[in-house]
Amino acid sequence: MAQIPARTNRSGQLSRQAAGARWESQARQWLEHQGLRFVAANVRERCGEIDLIMRQQHVTVFVEVRYRQSSLFGGAAASVTRNKQQKLLQTARLWLARHNASFDTVDCRFDVLAFTGNEIEWIVDAFSTCS
Repeated sequence: MAQIPARTNRSGQLSRQAAGARWESQARQWLEHQGLRFVAANVRERCGEIDLIMRQQHVTVFVEVRYRQSSLFGGAAASVTRNKQQKLLQTARLWLARHNASFDTVDCRFDVLAFTGNEIEWIVDAFSTCS
């Protein structure tokens, strides 16, 4: 069966969704190269979505992947606002509950993997359940 190409906009660029999937795939590969193990991708709950869930030894790592072409408006990492952090925390809480766990019973952290232009910034423990 032939593959259907990703939808593009008028300028020939990938759709936002296809571009996001591409960066998330790149992030997964990069993190696996750093020694993390893949658990899940694009975990959706009613309050939001977690791009990647990885494991680093005994720690569950919830990863937000961001991409920006340039740092003109603060770069990719700067786009993870307090509101976004709260959504990620709530989504992680629900995901853990579905796996009979909680922030009290599982070691976890929230990382941001930010691609700005050709630069990669890995912010380990970018925010916590107490933020």
